[in-house]
Amino acid sequence: MEDNGSLEVTILMPCLNEAETIEGCVREALEAVRKHGVVGEVLVADNGSIDGSDEIAKKAGARVISVTEKGYGHALIAGIQAARGKFVLMGDADGSYDFGELPNFLKRLREGYDLVMGCRLPRGGGTIEPNAMPWKHRWLGNPVLSGLGRLFFKAPVDDFHCGLRAFRRDAMLSLGLKTGGMEFASEMVMKAQLGSLRICQIPVTLRPDKRSGTPHLRSWRDGWRHLRFMLLYSPNWLFVIPGASITLLGLIGFLILLPGPLTLGGITFDLNSLLISSVTMILGYQTLAFALFVKIYAANSGLIPGKRSCLLRWIEGRSVEVGIMVGVVFMLAGIACLVANVLAWKEAGFGRLPVQESLRMTIVTVTALTLGIQTVFSGFVIAILGLKT
Repeated sequence: MEDNGSLEVTILMPCLNEAETIEGCVREALEAVRKHGVVGEVLVADNGSIDGSDEIAKKAGARVISVTEKGYGHALIAGIQAARGKFVLMGDADGSYDFGELPNFLKRLREGYDLVMGCRLPRGGGTIEPNAMPWKHRWLGNPVLSGLGRLFFKAPVDDFHCGLRAFRRDAMLSLGLKTGGMEFASEMVMKAQLGSLRICQIPVTLRPDKRSGTPHLRSWRDGWRHLRFMLLYSPNWLFVIPGASITLLGLIGFLILLPGPLTLGGITFDLNSLLISSVTMILGYQTLAFALFVKIYAANSGLIPGKRSCLLRWIEGRSVEVGIMVGVVFMLAGIACLVANVLAWKEAGFGRLPVQESLRMTIVTVTALTLGIQTVFSGFVIAILGLKT
């Protein structure tokens, strides 16, 4: 048996009950290898087929491995690990992709790119044949999710979910890909970009699925899984930007209403609005703390490839002290307001107080104390997250 890396390319196909199409895909891939004089193999990662797909693939000339853990991602991860080629071209086994496009991918890989993405969308020069892609995928799912992927990760990819793509096997293994479902397609691009791999794309053609059964893809479920996964890997968009916006909005309202009521166009904003501003600011502040927790965890665990930020390097080892210092400032302000409120109450003989003045001061007191306590305990949480280092 040849060692991994002894061939130039492995054409990898995940397979789950593809008896109708697997033979044609394997033969098309083998023909591409022979036609272009490439030293390669066709590898089918069978994910528990019960229709004889694995035997059909073997007879057609493919090497077949059995992957017991269910899921598109699990099948591909096992296939990448078992591949013997320096490069891997992966594509679905449903007849929708043309494996004859192999030389176009190899050309870019030989030029030094680590990941070469196929692009089916016209935006990237691709072609979608009639009835090859449902309208909700063509005009909603793929453009929206790929657009968010470009926004979140700055990846030079117009079609995050194209199933035909090629890569250097060792580079992809270095990323520690983990997801077992359809979101594997997004994880590969995201981690490649975060890991500073060289990425490019080439136009490909999407043909109609040649199977007569129901596709494995579940549009809304898998679309949500892609979106959720992208958000989990982009704490700035999930936590920092919303948290900073909410904090700023609450702070502005809080500072404007702190001196007294504000009337605009016959509408008066007073204590209720001050209280809402206070709660908004506290929620935003806590969201920013979550962002810091996630960033530190991701950096220390290696979950997100890349360099540690200046903030994380600065705060490492001093988070408890920094949290205590900042928290004490907030709490001292809150205690000062509390003392002032108690003194005013004493002057009133511990009886009824004017609602406007006393409640305004109470809101300030509670806000400052809450922010202070949050800050102190956040410092300890950060220290716990950093115990590994």
